[in-house]
Amino acid sequence: MADTTPAHAADKKQERAAAKLAKQIGAFAKEHGGAEGHLAHIGQAGTRIVLVGADGAWGDLVAPTHAAAALAAQKAALTLHEDFDGDFAARVKTGPYEWNRMAGLQLGGTQPAA
Repeated sequence: MADTTPAHAADKKQERAAAKLAKQIGAFAKEHGGAEGHLAHIGQAGTRIVLVGADGAWGDLVAPTHAAAALAAQKAALTLHEDFDGDFAARVKTGPYEWNRMAGLQLGGTQPAA
């Protein structure tokens, strides 16, 4: 008989979330020549998995819990950095879109196209 306790159901849900995230991490890494990451707690929303590709591309995913994020990173064999420090952050390549979205509006840039 299958275990139907709430804890078991939560573990299964976390396992499914981690597997889905691991596939997405793997796809990102494949597209960008490899990837490394950082886990950042974002409150009740969960944990952000910040990805930086070998080519400087970046992206992020949100896991429902820190445990799911860590499990996804482990399943995807993602190298994790403890901090998003200068050396790691310096690998990120930004373009006009990012500048416009992050700082351009505050600096008098144009509104990005919807």
